[in-house]
Amino acid sequence: MSDPRRPYVRPMAGWWRRNPFFVEYMVHEATALFVAAYALVLLVGLLRLAQGEAAWSGWLEALRSPLSVVFHVVLLTAIAYHAWTWFRIMPKTMPPLVVGGKRVAPATITACGLAAAGVCSLAVLALVLVLAGGLTR
Repeated sequence: MSDPRRPYVRPMAGWWRRNPFFVEYMVHEATALFVAAYALVLLVGLLRLAQGEAAWSGWLEALRSPLSVVFHVVLLTAIAYHAWTWFRIMPKTMPPLVVGGKRVAPATITACGLAAAGVCSLAVLALVLVLAGGLTR
């Protein structure tokens, strides 16, 4: 015999798959796991560096393996998607930006964020290349 006073419990399984907005949101959030995975790769590298030259060389050799290269390509793709979606929602999360009496278009804000991220990434890459070149001489 069922209890007529039992409350209705709405099923929650797969709620995010019913709306494309939520699907995109969940994919964006899932890519944060790839960011965390790369942070762990870097932390392991730092640990190996602290353990000495042999450990550091072993870590670098592991990074050169084909499986590691494929892993890093997957990580790069996921992190690029994460950055793109992050900057795409930026205009929705910040206060209105007004320049010269006109509101800045959301696409312009997104493009500027992506451009700033690209310039900073290139600056870090250049710094790494300069330092690596200085270390091998």
